[in-house]
Amino acid sequence: MDTSTQPLNTAFPHLKGDLPMSILPGALAHLPLPIIGSPLFIVSNPKLVIAQCIAGVVGSMPALNARPASQLDEWLAEITETLAAYNLAHPDKPAAPYAINQIVHKSNDRLEQDMAVCVKYKVPIYITSLGAREDIFAAAHSHGGVVLHDIINNSFARKAIEKGADGLIAVAAGAGGHAGVKSPFALIQEIRQWFNGPVALSGAIASGGAVLAAQAMGADFAYIGSAFIATAEARASDAYKQAIVDCNSDDVVLTNLFTGVHGNYLAPSIRNAGLDPANLPESDPSKMNFGGDIAAKAWKDIWGCGQGIGAIDKVQTAGEFIAQLQREYETARHRVCA
Repeated sequence: MDTSTQPLNTAFPHLKGDLPMSILPGALAHLPLPIIGSPLFIVSNPKLVIAQCIAGVVGSMPALNARPASQLDEWLAEITETLAAYNLAHPDKPAAPYAINQIVHKSNDRLEQDMAVCVKYKVPIYITSLGAREDIFAAAHSHGGVVLHDIINNSFARKAIEKGADGLIAVAAGAGGHAGVKSPFALIQEIRQWFNGPVALSGAIASGGAVLAAQAMGADFAYIGSAFIATAEARASDAYKQAIVDCNSDDVVLTNLFTGVHGNYLAPSIRNAGLDPANLPESDPSKMNFGGDIAAKAWKDIWGCGQGIGAIDKVQTAGEFIAQLQREYETARHRVCA
């Protein structure tokens, strides 16, 4: 099969049983690359989001990264105006749209305020996590926004779509931050038995070959996070970035100690906090708190990270890394389709 002239996001047909190819909403239908940069708590910022979008992938950030809350308005103005100016200057190669992540948990006392700001700027894509709420989805839809909801199993996936989400982010085993435990093969297979809308796969994806593999399984997009920590634009310490380069999957620890939700973290940062990564106590999930600066402190001192970092061997700009992903994707595609 000759795929040399096909766009990257359609070159590898999805195998989804009797379901047709995914029906993608406008904001996701014509991406230059089948990649969504995941929102990195603390780390993502307008500089990284803009660089990702200009390089052809969906850039995203959590609304909670803007502190104080009033900063979110400033950041969305910066992103919107910068991308609009870029698109005006490059009509033949427009930037990819951006996304804002909303933590839909009862402890997030900023949710309604942040949603109002996002609606004001007509954010193209919303990524919702830790709770599916019809009113939040409706607010996004009020101006044509697209909602992708984080899920870790098929049951949560069905509930999110029933409540009005447009698509899903399947968080599988090995994902950075708040991680799932399901094999990506099982998770995507089960979702595709009933859902033919947009699906992004998250979990240890850090190379162009892994992006192609995600599509081969039936996902529309690869959801890449930890690899972007080791970029020049990321708001991470030099030590954090270098740890991404130096470590591999053996250095990633799954625990719910720090936020109440199971997540993957770098063992060196846990040791630096005076804890033994091999002997961490369990946390009470009811203590989960995304209000104020509590969660920010936890993720600032303990470094979230997925299992795919073995593919990262240097710190570079986001644009350089995305160009690398594109080359790797092409190489893998030609190898598989030869």
